Amino acid sequence: MGEPAVKGGDAVARAVRDYLDSIRYVRRLAPRTLEAYGHDLADYAAHLRSAGVRDLKEVTPEAIGEYLLRRRRSGLAPRTLARRRAAIAGLHAHAAEAGTCPSDPTRELDPLRVGRRLPRALPLEDVERLLAQTLGEGPLALRDRALLELAYASGLRASEVVGLDTEAVDLDGRLAIVFGKGSKQRLVPFGGAAARALTRYLEAARPALVRGRGEAALFVNRFGRRLSRMGFWKVVAGYARAAGLGARVSPHVLRHSFATHLLAGGADLRVVQELLGHASVTTTQIYTEVDREHLREVHRHFHPRP
Repeated sequence: MGEPAVKGGDAVARAVRDYLDSIRYVRRLAPRTLEAYGHDLADYAAHLRSAGVRDLKEVTPEAIGEYLLRRRRSGLAPRTLARRRAAIAGLHAHAAEAGTCPSDPTRELDPLRVGRRLPRALPLEDVERLLAQTLGEGPLALRDRALLELAYASGLRASEVVGLDTEAVDLDGRLAIVFGKGSKQRLVPFGGAAARALTRYLEAARPALVRGRGEAALFVNRFGRRLSRMGFWKVVAGYARAAGLGARVSPHVLRHSFATHLLAGGADLRVVQELLGHASVTTTQIYTEVDREHLREVHRHFHPRP
């Protein structure tokens, strides 16, 4: 076995061959790894050639990210994609160390663009089935209804939901003041269904659970203390099983469903980024991939010639 020859006499081809020689004779990588890296870099070099790039000095972080994104969309397995990124990073690092390139563009590459697992999102009808399980007028049932309605209506992280205090929720304005990652504050709106569930919970359930204690938390457990993330997870998983959705439904799935349904309904990506509290829009873009994957699945399932 051996890695495929990288064709061409341009600077890219020479850089690839030099790097492969280096990892063969200096680093002494296993033959299978050398062969895989050879295939990866032959494809990368061919892509650069088709894009008119003849020298690694011309390659930008954006160009590498776009190449990897295209390969992921074409169906490249996550492990293969991760290995390909490693091969490309090794190539550019070697060129920078050898002095044939002024810098290594892969150092600026967003790692979230590579090998990400697409988040699971529930279809709208499954969300409705989940919410429909929170029946009853007992304190915990009312709490759970408000908890799930708010989680789906706002797309908050699990830690943000259980971290809310009562004073952080404006029921009239239907807004929650949230402190996300890095203690960054943002205002997150929620709809009428969540507002109604929260009102009912605050009036008829929370006082019975808190029993006069000076607890600031919006959502409390049966002992009147702040609900934990694990407690939130157990609530979601329990109602998911009752709805016949399996045990893999979590607070994260509700957050993913919130984002996916907004984008499918035509919401602007930048708005969804703000609602989710993402620092970069590239993190939010993965939800557009979920929608495309759903379209592909529908096509494969229903088209007469899949």
